[in-house]
Amino acid sequence: MKNIITLKKLRSFNLKNEIFAGLTVAMTMIPESLSFAILAGLPPLTGLYAAFLMGLVTAILGGRPAMVSGGAGATVVVLIALVSSHGVQYLFATIILAGLLQILVGAFKLGKFVKLIPQPVMYGFLNGLAIIIFMAQLQQFKTLSPHGESIWLSGEPLFVMLGLTLLTVLIVLIFPKLTKAVPASLVAILAVFAIVSLFGIDTKKVLDIASVSGQLPSFHIPKIPFNLQTLQIIFPYAMVMAGVGLVESLLTLNMVDEITSTKGNSNKESIAQGTANMVNGLFGGMGGCAMVAQTLVNLNAGARTRISAFIGAITIMLVILIGAPFIEQIPMAALTGVMMMVAIGTFQWVSLRIVKKFPKSDIFVGILVAAITVVLHNLALAVLVGVIVSALVFAWDNAKRIRARKHIGENGVKYYEIYGPLFFGSTTAFLEKFDVDEDPIEVVIDFKDSRIADMSAIDALHKITDRYAKLDKKVILKHLSPDCKRLLQNAEGIVMVNVDDDPTYNVMPEK
Repeated sequence: MKNIITLKKLRSFNLKNEIFAGLTVAMTMIPESLSFAILAGLPPLTGLYAAFLMGLVTAILGGRPAMVSGGAGATVVVLIALVSSHGVQYLFATIILAGLLQILVGAFKLGKFVKLIPQPVMYGFLNGLAIIIFMAQLQQFKTLSPHGESIWLSGEPLFVMLGLTLLTVLIVLIFPKLTKAVPASLVAILAVFAIVSLFGIDTKKVLDIASVSGQLPSFHIPKIPFNLQTLQIIFPYAMVMAGVGLVESLLTLNMVDEITSTKGNSNKESIAQGTANMVNGLFGGMGGCAMVAQTLVNLNAGARTRISAFIGAITIMLVILIGAPFIEQIPMAALTGVMMMVAIGTFQWVSLRIVKKFPKSDIFVGILVAAITVVLHNLALAVLVGVIVSALVFAWDNAKRIRARKHIGENGVKYYEIYGPLFFGSTTAFLEKFDVDEDPIEVVIDFKDSRIADMSAIDALHKITDRYAKLDKKVILKHLSPDCKRLLQNAEGIVMVNVDDDPTYNVMPEK
């Protein structure tokens, strides 16, 4: 019931923008889906089926309105080796299993962990992705030689391609200043299409990539042996695909949240992505995830609801069934120009303007993530490395903050006032603060400005109190927070310390 659009909601958005945005998304998604399918050694229609099925299912079930999903290269790339070694039927089985894993992630509410991704990682991810999108468009300036080699265009074909691409970019830039009633990218595509058709200009078209004509996808169960050996083959690929797809989808969800100042549901989106991939595997699609570039095209066109993604998916299916002759004649220069503008819009230019204000560690993480994204084209690995490096930097910085202020009280008791968190990274420095041999018979360790964070910290307390105990010296811990005391209680039988106002724990037996 939550996905049903009420009359009140209908008044809150522009239906015309949603329709035009959906049409624009479909135009840009078709050649990209075809290219990804061909890259993976799959029939071209598997790419279009993925664009249709992913878009349709996630538009209905997804946790993020205005987000577009389709046959993304990020997920297909990890399956190329499987296709070449075992064939397309194993691919479909892998996609079904990957979808099931994604559904489990959503069902167990693990999608929230995407919130742990730091901002420098997001900047690096988006900047790297922008570079990939832009560099991918340069492939349209190549053609096949008589020997089947890919070579750069030259002479008149090159100038025509450059001129039409530049015209598309100019229309996208200028048209919004005249009116925003129609998406500039759609106007640019139609205008360049009209010019090429009217003047009979010879240039690369969608048909030069592959035919987009076909029929409705049909249900079929992958023709593979259902045994443990098959599972051993497909499970590693399914794990990687599920991870890559969810990382890219949930990062895209966060990006849309920021742009629209609204809140998506990461767990619901995980279930939708998984369901869409399972449907792909059963209906002959190559699977996929959220598509950042097409999502940005959608948002820039004014879309804010599920309608645009739904219309985009339906448009792709209509193109397959009846619209192929028209779509196949769209100049690739028009689509290249639109995608170049998307790349420019995706790049986080603000990260360059404020780079001098960033900590050096954040700058390093951002550059590292962008570099891995560009070089390896593995978005999930880039984000994972970025999160790990950020976590290690955070741990190192906090480990250096542990301090101990020492003084002797009037009663001869020595006080250690601890500052900074006590956790696995700071335990060594913590233990070095104490002068066990020279300290008096009674010592107080005050944690008013500190916190015991983990079992490594508990172990450090055990070590330091044990050192004092061997010299028949008493240690009292003061100002422990309730969660710290619970940690000590959980460690009862392993660690024995004397907590102020909680005499259950003793460093030495009472005489």
